[in-house]
Amino acid sequence: MKAVINGIALTLDTHPDMFSPNFPDTGTLAMLSSVEINKGDRLLDLGCGSGIVGIYAAKLIGAENVVMTDSSEIAAKFAEKNAELNDVGGIRVYCGDAYENVAEKDFTLILSNPPYHTDFSVAKSFIEGGYRRLTFGGKMIMVTKRADWYKNKLTSVFGGVKIISLNGYFVFIAEKREQRKKLIQKEKNKLSAKLSRKYAQK
Repeated sequence: MKAVINGIALTLDTHPDMFSPNFPDTGTLAMLSSVEINKGDRLLDLGCGSGIVGIYAAKLIGAENVVMTDSSEIAAKFAEKNAELNDVGGIRVYCGDAYENVAEKDFTLILSNPPYHTDFSVAKSFIEGGYRRLTFGGKMIMVTKRADWYKNKLTSVFGGVKIISLNGYFVFIAEKREQRKKLIQKEKNKLSAKLSRKYAQK
């Protein structure tokens, strides 16, 4: 499979059992058209499939700043092969569920096209784990054909989300904000003070 994304040419080997093996997925292309990847970014391609997102990113910010992971051994194998094929063999590629084998933290970007035709358990682990793996100011970007559940979940975890509707897909951009941490800590402090008063009265 060959693709040109924002002027960057990619060549990808695929397998019939992989997601969208014959052409770049429209949702993935919508996501990549909605995100800025800049020097200094540290990016995780979560559920990387053939590696199209991570390899594209590595062309912009360097292979050393990109990590790819997938639960499928076939996908992880081909992603690693495709990184070599596109001269970005320094990308770290892992196989495991969600963040299972990903040691790295403090990503500035986590990009994912999750398996939204199943239940939401995978997406839930992606979002909750993503918040913990992002640096403050970092962004989680997801693309799906479903809106409501992702909007509600991302808002509950990140405190807000920007939604872009494009070519029949929804691109969600959620930022990990310092203010969110302060708000959570404030609520914990209020609860702690309330409990302290309660037990002081006994």
